[in-house]
Amino acid sequence: MADSNFYLGRVFDAKSGKVTTTPIVYDPADLTTHAVVTGMTGSGKTGLCIDLLEEAALQGVPAIIIDPKGDLTNLLLHFPDLLPQDFQQWIDPEMARRAGKTIDAAAGEASSAWNNGLKEWGMGKDRVLALKNAAHFAIYTPGSDSGIPVSVLSSLAAPKLDWDSNREILREKISSTVTALLGLVGMNDIDPIRSREHILLSNIFETHWSAGNDIDLTELILQTQTPPFQNLGAFSVDTFFPPKDRMDLAMILNNILAAPAFETWREGESLDVQALLFAEDGRPRHSIFYLAHLSDSERMFFVTLLLSAVETWMRTQTGSSSLRALLYMDEIFGYLPPTAVPPSKGPLLRMLKQARAFGLGLLLATQNPVDMDYKALSNTGTWIIGKLQTERDKNRLLDGLESATGGIPRAEMDKLISSLGKRVFVLHNVHAKAPVLMQTRWTMNFLAGPLTRTQIPALNQLANAGAAPRPAPTTAPVSRQIPKPQPSVESFQATSVVSNQSSVISPPSTVNRQPSIQNPKSDGSLTKPPLPAGIREYFLPQNFSLPEAFQSAQRAMPPQAMIQSVIYRPSLLASAQVRLLDRKYGVDSEIIRTTLVDSLDRRGVVRWDDFPYAGPSLDKVETMPAASARFGTIDAPLNDSKIMTALQKDFSDWVFRNSSVTARANTALKVYAGPDVSQAEFMTACAEQARAGRDAEISKKTSAIEKKIKTLQDKKVREERELRQDESELRDRNMESGANLLELGAGLVGFGRKKSVTTQFTKHRLAQNAKEDVQESVEAIAQYEKDLADLQRERDDTIAEINERWSSVANETSEVSVTPKKTDIYVNLFGVAWKPYYIVQAGEETIELPAFGAE
Repeated sequence: MADSNFYLGRVFDAKSGKVTTTPIVYDPADLTTHAVVTGMTGSGKTGLCIDLLEEAALQGVPAIIIDPKGDLTNLLLHFPDLLPQDFQQWIDPEMARRAGKTIDAAAGEASSAWNNGLKEWGMGKDRVLALKNAAHFAIYTPGSDSGIPVSVLSSLAAPKLDWDSNREILREKISSTVTALLGLVGMNDIDPIRSREHILLSNIFETHWSAGNDIDLTELILQTQTPPFQNLGAFSVDTFFPPKDRMDLAMILNNILAAPAFETWREGESLDVQALLFAEDGRPRHSIFYLAHLSDSERMFFVTLLLSAVETWMRTQTGSSSLRALLYMDEIFGYLPPTAVPPSKGPLLRMLKQARAFGLGLLLATQNPVDMDYKALSNTGTWIIGKLQTERDKNRLLDGLESATGGIPRAEMDKLISSLGKRVFVLHNVHAKAPVLMQTRWTMNFLAGPLTRTQIPALNQLANAGAAPRPAPTTAPVSRQIPKPQPSVESFQATSVVSNQSSVISPPSTVNRQPSIQNPKSDGSLTKPPLPAGIREYFLPQNFSLPEAFQSAQRAMPPQAMIQSVIYRPSLLASAQVRLLDRKYGVDSEIIRTTLVDSLDRRGVVRWDDFPYAGPSLDKVETMPAASARFGTIDAPLNDSKIMTALQKDFSDWVFRNSSVTARANTALKVYAGPDVSQAEFMTACAEQARAGRDAEISKKTSAIEKKIKTLQDKKVREERELRQDESELRDRNMESGANLLELGAGLVGFGRKKSVTTQFTKHRLAQNAKEDVQESVEAIAQYEKDLADLQRERDDTIAEINERWSSVANETSEVSVTPKKTDIYVNLFGVAWKPYYIVQAGEETIELPAFGAE
């Protein structure tokens, strides 16, 4: 392979089902026409994209990597020595426990697997070392200080582009930025033409940017109340957008700055794309933006700002035909939909059309081929397609490819896609002659799976990636009167708190309430109540913004509402992982049963069915509360170890009694399917099995009839041949008899030689015999045809009866409930959950609102 090309894998032979020794190399310049990678979960899509990014790093190509799930943090896990202790820290303890292995054993197996895998694919430790030294790797966490924080709210700087010559482009960037900002505060589906809020904020941005001036969020909020212009269109500002309504908008925007969860958005490194792509020593950088902890609106907001920053940087570059930099999105679902117009779509569309001229390549991945705008992707030169979930996904992808790439051989691509297995992909490159089937190479980075936010500090430390010294905030938040908490979290780590103290505490306040509190500072204490030994405790995140908190409480948000502080109230959290396994029915599933009990009977009696949980994922939980938060009191049974132990056993029993999945069965056909198989797929499997049984029975029962039919057909053919011979002989005899009769007549009247009368009778007799032979053949053929018709009717009746019977068998299905064993229930969370609430000042009223709940 050429040193300048990407080594992606080897050619896969579909006929033999084996990988060949022919390497697949890819010219990085082809990425300037962009690439799309699609494949279902488990297809090897993430591994392939990591291969591409590894090769980019080795070739000195910098990359900005958007990681919504946490898979791409694995890009920092390159271990040139491949020692077991290198892998040990990154082994998932839960996965090792389920496999019945110690962490040391699992690390040893990972080390051996990577040694063997790299060797098998022709890569040595020197190549892993070269990868480690090829680029600076770092993980950024906008909205959190777990990784390198990113400042996006404190400074919305004017792009370094001339306004007059780039007016249209900059206005599009303003529109995307404002749409994302309004979406962050709950104003979704904004029409930039009809929305007063969008028009006002866009004009404020344009006033500053057209003059080359930066604007930060604080200034934007203040100028929302007092705009730097008199008119909007034909009307005055006050007519178009009255002062009272502008104040309401300013208060909503101010909640972004006031909410504790948004403090980290104001701190950290700015979105300087040049600095994100190249280090001070000139080496390329691979900057990974970890977004798994963000809500959908926060994710859309940040991705839009990042894409706009990349687009602005792109336009400051000179033209290039080679790959200058790479922008990778691990999942474009929701960011480039076919009909909707989210704020991220504009910059993506423009870069797909124009980035090639600047040497910027876009690498986009998705496991949702149905939700892609194929017209927008019409400029994409490379499509890498892996195993798809359903036939619908495949057909939608083929339809899209036909319109996106133009003239792609659908039948050939359909055949290739249908044959794909894990790590096997179709590589369709418009710069190549034809699509090829390939198996991806082994990744040089250790694939530990999605990593949590708590692991990111260790990852950055592993890569020697640290944040630059943080500058002091340039502005203070507007009307901010609350302490700074830890950032809210959705990926959490459990902690067990052990205490030898017991406490006698007054009865707890009722939870799930939004009461009026006259003196919030006297409600609760800055000191967390102690818990008896053996009772674990967890801290739930602040996942509600202030508008969402009011919405959850079903209250209208007053314009002047501000967060004053945070208070935690105790609840009972119980969560169990349940494995359901029945190999006969094809069931191997895992379900999570979670309850969050806000109000408990002091005796410790809980009706678990009454407390279904519908909040955000609780795979992990926080280890620490928000800074300067207050705590409510704890009462029985939450501070009683014996009752809590009994409750945990009761919860486990309830999970055992109330956990099941439904499997489908056709006992006659011996076809079984678990819950992950759809009804349609199950019926298809039954139909295929029934079809095979039917065909076998038809073949067996009709073989004798077919033999009889064949025998009769052969006899009929012979008889038809004899008939033709008899008819020919009859014609000859008739002609001879007629001619002889004429000669006899002529002899009797004295003309010619006399003929014997005996000869004439002989000729006549022979003609009669020939006629009888013809008649006999005709009758024999008629009998054969009748017998054939009877046999064919018998065969058809037999086939119809077999078809009807097997069709009935195919529909004889039943459903079977599969329940777990008690040993397959693992209670991973059980204890006191501290639930956060906002203390909100709304005019003269102080109210308490939930800061955590279902979004």
